[in-house]
Amino acid sequence: MANLQIPVAGVQMDVKIGDCQTNIERMADWLKDERTQSAQLVVFPECAVTGYCFDSKAEAMTVAEPIPGPCTDRILSLAKQHGKYLAFGTLEKAGDDLYNSCVLLGPSGIVGVYRKIHLPFLGIDRFTTAGKDAIEVYEIAGMRVGMHICYDASFPEITRVLALNGADLIILPTNWPPGADTFAEYVPNARALENHVYFMSVNRVGEERGFKFIGTSKFCLPTGRAPSSGGTDEECVVAGSVQPHITRNKRLVRVPGKHIIDRFADRRPAFYGKLVEPHCLVRDESDS
Repeated sequence: MANLQIPVAGVQMDVKIGDCQTNIERMADWLKDERTQSAQLVVFPECAVTGYCFDSKAEAMTVAEPIPGPCTDRILSLAKQHGKYLAFGTLEKAGDDLYNSCVLLGPSGIVGVYRKIHLPFLGIDRFTTAGKDAIEVYEIAGMRVGMHICYDASFPEITRVLALNGADLIILPTNWPPGADTFAEYVPNARALENHVYFMSVNRVGEERGFKFIGTSKFCLPTGRAPSSGGTDEECVVAGSVQPHITRNKRLVRVPGKHIIDRFADRRPAFYGKLVEPHCLVRDESDS
């Protein structure tokens, strides 16, 4: 365990709305790139398969699929072909419900599916159903991976739960538009630091129905530093290595006997009850 280093990568790419075939072909092309070939896990953006800025639930339902379904089957074949794990965003159809989902799969099949819990008033999330399943962590390739999607990262509670559940790496497929610039710049680093985990945000670029996506994908270390990041316009790969022995030691000895930090053991949950109570703040709905 002490010497285990697991290479991972995130693909910051453009996506064509409603054209699942082309998007999967682009994902396949990226898996041939030398920057992803060594990675055991490759992560793609939110709604990488379907696109995001749909104008109605009915329109989105024409491309949404059950999981498993034809699109996940095609991507599963890529995982088998390349011998690696893949995580990607898509729209999931489950009966009459539509979910914004992240799928994690590998050479042996689907590992897990996460349905976005926190929904902004934006794009397809205006019409999706919020996820209701437990927040899971999945063990793959010797590391534990937790998933959440875009707006979820605005709520530090979810990343803390993933970390408490043992995540070594937390991935965030996202579709950040203008207005999220400072969020993309600072929050991934903070989530990594405060939870002592690796954190990878994978955003898209390009334009879709009037929205220009801002890139700025990052791979962050448990120190909060980001040795690999993407620009705001170009397609690219962010990459790094996960060392589980680092994330699983939350007791940080800075100066023996004088300066020791343990942000998990030093928690005081008895004081945090307010976090799970409904808020009573006034909401301005004048622009709704």
